[in-house]
Amino acid sequence: GLDKARAYDLVFPQGGKYSKIAGLAGKEQTVSLMGLVPFTFPFLDARSAKAKHGSLKYRRHTLYLRHGLAETNDKDAQLAALKATADAMSAPCKGFLASDESAGPWLRAGHVEAAKIPDTAENRAAYRSMLYTTPGLSEYISGVILHWETLFQKDANGDQMVDLITKNGMLAGIKLDKGYDKTGIMGTATGPLGHPETWCKGIDDLDKRCAEAYAKGARFAKWRNVLQIDPDQGIPSDLAIEVAVQNLAQYASICQRNKLCPIVEPEIVPNGSHSIEVCAAVTEKVLVAQFKALALHNIYLEGAVLKPNMVKNGLTGPKAPPETVAMLTVQTLRRTVPAAMPGIFFLSGETALDEDNEETATINLNAMHALKAMGKPWHVSFSYGKALQKTCIVTWMGKEANNPAAQAALLARCKANSEATYGKYVAGSCASVGSKGNVEMQGGAY
Repeated sequence: GLDKARAYDLVFPQGGKYSKIAGLAGKEQTVSLMGLVPFTFPFLDARSAKAKHGSLKYRRHTLYLRHGLAETNDKDAQLAALKATADAMSAPCKGFLASDESAGPWLRAGHVEAAKIPDTAENRAAYRSMLYTTPGLSEYISGVILHWETLFQKDANGDQMVDLITKNGMLAGIKLDKGYDKTGIMGTATGPLGHPETWCKGIDDLDKRCAEAYAKGARFAKWRNVLQIDPDQGIPSDLAIEVAVQNLAQYASICQRNKLCPIVEPEIVPNGSHSIEVCAAVTEKVLVAQFKALALHNIYLEGAVLKPNMVKNGLTGPKAPPETVAMLTVQTLRRTVPAAMPGIFFLSGETALDEDNEETATINLNAMHALKAMGKPWHVSFSYGKALQKTCIVTWMGKEANNPAAQAALLARCKANSEATYGKYVAGSCASVGSKGNVEMQGGAY
């Protein structure tokens, strides 16, 4: 052991780090220290100081330093924790299960059979507890986004939903926006959704709700703002974009202050007849504005992740193939998203009623990863709701006896999307209910 009263000469190697969050040392430095505070460091003591530098083997020892070099303040520790959460969320081959539907999951699924399930709190708890306890789910899912109701719910055995998630090896997150008011921003035009441009509510009491969510076990959060496209109406307007991105940046700041890693979600909905090129231009403009706003609010990008829309044509616009969706989406991200952000997790977005939205979302993600020549400095993955759950819901249909089959359907689709993050998914290899039975989802775009 080391003598606490003795001074030691420490050699910090070039490229070494003074702490977990410090930058790399630009050159070798020697420091003489002694004292009481334990800290682990690679070091060279005075007895081997004459050894040739090229032959040194730095080993880690616990030293005792007399000052704060080895310590981190509360802010440093909080940033490190946020980064650790974001990194865990962005684990290779994993994505998010978006289980935060404002209406019952079966109403949002957009399927004629699923809509028959009674939308009660008991059914929602039974269904979601079935999802969260799926054996092996954490092999493909790093985090589960919860609705506020679910954060405080228990399953039939009296177990907290959050505990079901964490015991199954995943992080729990919480949706914190309160939706939008369709009266919208005064003076803005009405878009394809049938209402003016808008933004999401919930900032006023967000600080309190963040603290409550963290205390219940949530470690990340989500906030979604909706933007529409209608070039003839000048939508999205500069005003709507600025309101949306500033609102999201303010949310992200409050989250990080409360130790929650924020998912930033500026969604441009596909409703409309616009081309994919129009969507690409709008998405690029919005993301440029979003990261400018995040910078103004001093958001720690390493402790946050992005949930954008894919670049796609409007629902009634000229149909673009998956290869074009992939190329324009990755191109837009490469132009706008800093490499400091660890993960990008796509929402699946609406599809036409004659499309299988589960399969379409998986194929689009797979096509992005098949573009080996277009480097991606972030983890690019999925944060899907009905695009993971549709077949699962139709299999379950409110019957406990169907739980194993429903879990198998969920796991299969999650595995398919995991394969897509490597560009290895084979189209059609994952069973789904397909497009037959598709109906307009209830609740509209939110």
